[in-house]
Amino acid sequence: MIDKLITNVIFLSICIVINHVTSAKSFAGEEIGNHLQEKVSITKNVTIAAIEEETFGAEANPTGDPIGGGTGYHRFITWKHYQVETREELLDALKKAQFGQTIYINDSAEIDLTGYKDIVIPAGVTLASGRGKIGSQGALLFSDELDTFPLFSTGGVRVRITGLRLKGPDPERRTEQLKELYEKSLYNSIPVALGIKSSYTWLEIDNCELSGWSYSAIFLTQGVNAYIHHNSIHHNQRWGLGYGVCLARATALIEANLFDWCRHNIAATGESGTSYEARYNLVLENANSYSFDMHGVLNPNDGTYSAGDWVNIHHNTFRAIGVYPILLDGKPAQKSPIHHNWFVHSEDKLHAVVQNNTMDNLDVFRNQYTESKIVKD
Repeated sequence: MIDKLITNVIFLSICIVINHVTSAKSFAGEEIGNHLQEKVSITKNVTIAAIEEETFGAEANPTGDPIGGGTGYHRFITWKHYQVETREELLDALKKAQFGQTIYINDSAEIDLTGYKDIVIPAGVTLASGRGKIGSQGALLFSDELDTFPLFSTGGVRVRITGLRLKGPDPERRTEQLKELYEKSLYNSIPVALGIKSSYTWLEIDNCELSGWSYSAIFLTQGVNAYIHHNSIHHNQRWGLGYGVCLARATALIEANLFDWCRHNIAATGESGTSYEARYNLVLENANSYSFDMHGVLNPNDGTYSAGDWVNIHHNTFRAIGVYPILLDGKPAQKSPIHHNWFVHSEDKLHAVVQNNTMDNLDVFRNQYTESKIVKD
């Protein structure tokens, strides 16, 4: 219980500091982006798709690209307005690039951004490399400074970040160290690092490897309709923080990502305007807390807890055991389905999906709880 209280204090206090005031609107029922219009529509948070046969877990993956991206991914950038190799060339291109233009970082480039922070990617600009193309790992952008918050931020709508490796300075949990510092009211004495922060609509992050970010690899605050897909997201695991994707008054589709070594792979503040759909994601075995969550927000008028607008969590595989795969700390404003997931929790079904403080507006159905996956039950 004390760990949970500590987490909520740390999580909410940092979110309050970094949130910007931007208008947000509901994700439900809207298009997800031009590249998705033929694949899916969302109506009242329920995905409607033509599925010939009932499937469970991430392995059903109908996207046509591999979970986690890399080898086999096909949505590569073939055009470029700027081609860069060095830090100076990259920073110069980011100052010049206009809406609709692409900055391509050479696949073999390794760019040290230590000491830099809040590097702005302008509205409508694509920052790209070639992860998975002919065996390439993609360009590596990294920082060794703990106080990097964030490394990149978006300067407007329709930014895309694709095919890159973004490596942060701190892949460690620091559990005992931070517990001791917390007891002395010194938790924040060790700076935190954030990879990408966005407050704008139609952000797309795909086919990237994101690791070593002690706060979060991706932080979405008040932007709507983000699309986070086919990324490998790992080793973002600081005790009390450590998120793969974090949302605060934002909405996102989170699809076909490979998660490992994160404290929470997906975390959300629970504030009004916060919602996400998570589908076809694979959560591997290494975890130090629950995998997908929605925090609770206390309603002072009646003492109840609300947990965002909604979640829709389906066709994911959760291999980590000893932790809750899904936890909501309150009541979502709208009915929230959790279905067709595969949980490796055959002897512990009650702890696969947990809702605290209430038992309402959560619809859990047609999931599998087996050590060995079966096609149908």
